[in-house]
Amino acid sequence: MTNLAHYDIVGSFLRPQELKQARAEFKEGKLSKTDLRALEDKLITDLVAKQKEVGLKAVTDGEFRRGFWHLDFLENLNGVEGYHPQAYNQQFQGTNAPAYNVRVVDKISFNFDHPFLKDFSFLKEVAGPEVLAKATIPAPTMLYRQEVLANDGTSKLSEVYPNLNDFYHDLAKTYSDAIQAFYALGCRYLQFDDTNWAFLVDEHKRADLKAKGIDPVEATKISRQIINEALANKPSDLTVTTHVCRGNHASSWLFSGGYDQIAPDLFATDYDGYFLEFDDERAGGFAPLKYVPAGKRVVLGLVTSKRPQLEAPAELKARIKEASQYVDLADLALSTQCGFASTETGNKLTEADQWAKLKLVVSTAKEVWG
Repeated sequence: MTNLAHYDIVGSFLRPQELKQARAEFKEGKLSKTDLRALEDKLITDLVAKQKEVGLKAVTDGEFRRGFWHLDFLENLNGVEGYHPQAYNQQFQGTNAPAYNVRVVDKISFNFDHPFLKDFSFLKEVAGPEVLAKATIPAPTMLYRQEVLANDGTSKLSEVYPNLNDFYHDLAKTYSDAIQAFYALGCRYLQFDDTNWAFLVDEHKRADLKAKGIDPVEATKISRQIINEALANKPSDLTVTTHVCRGNHASSWLFSGGYDQIAPDLFATDYDGYFLEFDDERAGGFAPLKYVPAGKRVVLGLVTSKRPQLEAPAELKARIKEASQYVDLADLALSTQCGFASTETGNKLTEADQWAKLKLVVSTAKEVWG
């Protein structure tokens, strides 16, 4: 595994107002695609410089070219299309994400002209050799959840895949090919973002699954199966981690529940590391970390990206010490619990708050690990 620092980032950053305005003008036909991309290039270059200034050893493009953390990637896979549902598809606490979603319409496979590949090449160029360029994409289980677990009755999956095992295999193969495509461009740090595991810990969602005749325990094992098949041929010098998220839009959330019921399967996935939310009581305690195999990296999301108030360093250190009862301190790291803008709307804090949070992560980690 790549030798990473004990402080890290999930990936998304608040979109500058200049970018929000430009994207709105592009949608209205007032700005060309070329001019929009030129502005994105400039702002991403500035963002990478700021990440280096804070002291980060792995940098992202902030997901500045995306509207959503997951849909932009998924709708550019072969066999998947984006569409506008009649109702909001993501019911957050107190708010709703924009009504847009994806669905499987044909056999799925990786698109080797996927726009994210070009985006990564740009990031790697501006990152330079002194830091890692980190690519972030949604996990394959996001399509599994969308089409099987959270199917609202409109999915056409059974027509495309009468045998669900064929769907699971194609999904894994799609991501295996994606891994190889990113690797060929020089990517050595790739992250799969995943709200599916949090969906499977939420008691309300588990009850919904049972009502539909779906066993949450079996769904958890299928999730592990898909991921491990996707990672089976991962190059040895490529670090692939996952971020388990309970929802992040406009400082709101979707799911609640500790890791207890999924830990044996989650930590049996062949990831090199796990970014885990632990910023409030909805994530439960650290005891499920006992299932993490020795040598796997656990990035503790103790600093919230949802609120501007800074956590007390002493409290962060105490929680890191508590977590070290289950995972060796050398295998732990610190980050925010999520990115700052999983959708282009962004969370309810300022850019100054965002950078203050990251400075806190870096300074606290340096005090703990040296």
